[in-house]
Amino acid sequence: MNATTYGLDLAKSIFQLYWVDPETGETHSRRLSKTQLISFLSNRTPGKFVKACGGAHWWARKIISLGHEAILLHPKYVRPFVRTNKTDAADARAIWTAAQQPGMRPIPVKTEAQQALLGLHRIRLELVDSRTRQVNQIRGLLGEYGLHFVLGRKAAMAQFVTRLSEIEQTIPAPLWRLLSRQLQRLRQLDAEILAAEQEIAAWLKTEPAAQCVDAIPGIGPITATALVATMGSPQAYRSGRAFAASLGLVPTQSGTGGKVHLGHISKRGDPYLRKLLIHGARIVLTRSKRRPCWAEALLVRRPTNVAIVALANKMARTAWALLAHRRVYEPGYVSARPA
Repeated sequence: MNATTYGLDLAKSIFQLYWVDPETGETHSRRLSKTQLISFLSNRTPGKFVKACGGAHWWARKIISLGHEAILLHPKYVRPFVRTNKTDAADARAIWTAAQQPGMRPIPVKTEAQQALLGLHRIRLELVDSRTRQVNQIRGLLGEYGLHFVLGRKAAMAQFVTRLSEIEQTIPAPLWRLLSRQLQRLRQLDAEILAAEQEIAAWLKTEPAAQCVDAIPGIGPITATALVATMGSPQAYRSGRAFAASLGLVPTQSGTGGKVHLGHISKRGDPYLRKLLIHGARIVLTRSKRRPCWAEALLVRRPTNVAIVALANKMARTAWALLAHRRVYEPGYVSARPA
């Protein structure tokens, strides 16, 4: 007999369940607290629990540990099945309905280590954004008093230090007192970003999959660790193109009457990892002395940004192939189609 499928809408304290009894066809909808939900999971026969909300990875691991099967769906695939107004009960029913559709692609369940690593990346990204905002704010405030600095964060920070006396004599005392604290905060942000990067580098040394991906030109420690943690299991994707498509690195398609038009990249999936791959590809095409031959030919007939995205797509496919087939990166490797 097939296992019962449950639609589970997650929240911070209240959880909604929806399922259909496979024997009688009777529908059930229950509202549970966190403690009640865990007790319900412990006392039920093994089934399939489908979720599509924040915190789903922790719940997926918890559900699997209790002997059930956990399936994660992207919320945008569930939204079309909400019949009326958005409520917890309607969302749980929509999740259950979406799970019945053929070809619905699940999201790989992340391990605790992968989820923690992505948390480090989010903390580092927020620190970098805060540092950039503060540097730009200081540059703008000083520019109102005729003090101009070179472009670039590192060069500007160096000039802030060497021209402290000039800044102090030029701007009013109340503004200077706050700006001096901002400069101290920038040094603290540098230390916090360095600590986050050291934690990421330490994880890289213990993860063979990330070390394998790190060997691809254009992929460094930050991108390699983010890619491995975001991908989860390579077997969750049918091919390298499927993985690249999940990151939004393939063109959109629209067509009718047998004619298909390819547009700009879809920009679906994780924007953070897509940005890292595109920046890495940009470095390879603009600064590397060993650019791929096919990329050189593409640069002749297409704009630079098109070639950069194409290389980022290639990097994502290569990373999936290395992890899925357990190979090491070989610069001159040429794949051959099976006969």
